Formats: sequence, structure tokens, C-alpha cells
Amino acid sequence: MVNAGLLIIRIIVGLIFAGHGTQKLFGWFGGHGLKGTGGWLDSIGMKPGMLMAFLAGIGELIGGLLFAAGVWTPVGAALIIITMLVAILKVHGRNGFWVTSGGIEYNLILIAVALGIALIGPGAYVLF
Repeated sequence: MVNAGLLIIRIIVGLIFAGHGTQKLFGWFGGHGLKGTGGWLDSIGMKPGMLMAFLAGIGELIGGLLFAAGVWTPVGAALIIITMLVAILKVHGRNGFWVTSGGIEYNLILIAVALGIALIGPGAYVLF
């Protein structure tokens, strides 16, 4: 049962992260692509915006896929954690704690999940 639980957590969190990466990189799933995301990042002082959008998107995509697959789980978790720490420092931190105010609550949950899985391991059900 533990292995099945870890698999569910990894797949859901990992694929959601990968989806966010494709929003930034390709504009899929209602995203704004590199140009739109880059413009927004420029507007909040993260310059050059296009490069920052690419780094965020590739980190989310690769980190999410590694995490979901249970392959190089600490690397995938690190990419997720780094992305969320940047989001806290550059966007959500100024909004307080609760997600209803745009705060850091959700980011902290994702950091806890990624760190927890990295520390205990991906479980028995991994891609290879």
C-alpha cells in the first residue's frame, strides 16, 4: 500500500508540474508560452523574461516528468523545490501565507511533498 500511495503522489504532482512547464514553454493547456510568460516575468523584474520563462518551464517540465516517473527522484524534487522557492521569493511571498490572497501556502505544500518523497524515496513502482 505504501508503494501505491507514493506512486499516486508522484504521478499527480509530477504531471501537474510538467503541465505547468508546457504552459510556459509551448502555450499548452491555456498557458501563455515563452513570449507571454517572458513578458510577464519582465514586468515583475525577472529579466531577461524570456530566459527566465524558459528556465522555469524547463525546470517544471523535466522536474515533473522525473518526479512522476520515479527516475532520479532527488533531481526532479530539487527542480520542483527550486521553482517553488523562486515563486515564493519573486511572486507569492509579498502576499502573505494563504493561497486565497495569492500567498505561499500552496508553494509550501508542494515543497513539502517534493522534499518528503526525495527523502523517503520514490517507492517500488518506478518507470525503470
